[in-house]
Amino acid sequence: MAEGVHSGVVQAAQVIREAAVRQAPNGVNYASFGDNNFADKDLERMVQAVPIAIAGALTGKTYYFVPLAMSEARGSDATLVSSTYTPELGDQAICHRNVSHDGVEGVFISTRLLGDRFALAFEFFINVGHAFVDILGVPEAFEQLAWTQALADVRGETSQDAWESRNLAIASNGKGEKIDGKPVIDEKAKTDFLESAFSDALAIYQLSLSVDFDYSELREREYPLLAPLALADRLRLVAKLFPPNHNYEFSIRYRRRA
Repeated sequence: MAEGVHSGVVQAAQVIREAAVRQAPNGVNYASFGDNNFADKDLERMVQAVPIAIAGALTGKTYYFVPLAMSEARGSDATLVSSTYTPELGDQAICHRNVSHDGVEGVFISTRLLGDRFALAFEFFINVGHAFVDILGVPEAFEQLAWTQALADVRGETSQDAWESRNLAIASNGKGEKIDGKPVIDEKAKTDFLESAFSDALAIYQLSLSVDFDYSELREREYPLLAPLALADRLRLVAKLFPPNHNYEFSIRYRRRA
């Protein structure tokens, strides 16, 4: 880290100028700043989990793993970064902030808000998934699979956004009205659903490459999780489109209840 970045709270632009940026073998750019509570080898292992076919869409981004990132003031676009964690600053921070400065698109991820490797990895991969969709969109094969599942009323979804937009897509407000025997489709909501579902699938797939976890750990109170078999179909398709990098393995294991 450059000497100009010192202990305390600094402008995110200063971190962009002075922090040492590394490039993982897959091509993803990232940097570590401050007391972020994660070893360099763990960050590198997580970043390298992004398949090369996905990483190619992220060439304009750099991911900064910092203790805390926060808005300079309410309603301000300026971002501050703390090199350490305090409860007071933690109350002001958010999980991530996007900062553009001097040609760099920085994504600042607050590691000390996330607490453990699982939460940090999921936050990182969610950002990667959304960035990929923003740049390259949703593959047709995934659109067909996810929409077929939605029309079949497969239980649950992979995020609040996917759940709400899926329900809105099949008018009226998810109540399943039909014209000439066919569902009335809200095309904008359908697009939102497919984008959300695909970015979610990318994130969950990459998470599975980085850490071992139980699907139930993703459960939220606001919506039911997508049925495991339906999720498995989505993840297998994503793995086919974006094979794991060397030394990473994708697998789905089912556990039967006793």
